[in-house]
Amino acid sequence: MTIQERLAEEMKSAMKAKEALRLSTIRMARTAIKNAEIEARQDIDDESVIKVLSTMVKQRREAAEAYRETRPELAEKEEQELAVLQEFLPQPLTPEEIQGIIDQAIEDLGASSMKDMGPVMKQVTARTVGRADGKQVSNLVRQRLSGK
Repeated sequence: MTIQERLAEEMKSAMKAKEALRLSTIRMARTAIKNAEIEARQDIDDESVIKVLSTMVKQRREAAEAYRETRPELAEKEEQELAVLQEFLPQPLTPEEIQGIIDQAIEDLGASSMKDMGPVMKQVTARTVGRADGKQVSNLVRQRLSGK
């Protein structure tokens, strides 16, 4: 079952259960996916759907942080939407798994300094999309390359 099919099924379930927040979040996700399909002018695969959902997760996370001090009720809503969206993403990687991917990329590319961060990040990001926070990955790569 594709992610889009799961979203459709979960939307039906949310409608039946009258779960308003869950329903609106899933509808928002399906709209974003549809917009990506329109932009691509074709149906998109699960990998592209994961990228769309990852972007939405990042937006929710940043909005929750921004609202936390001034509007705690909006921060809570953003966090609830974030939880719903994360259900449709692959299982997140552990810090050890991320470090292993970073080490492999550094070895493959022969990276030795901060000058090599761009190529390393490109390879690592391709393997962690939707499964790890980009900011966390960037910090780990920076630590690893500056520690050499």
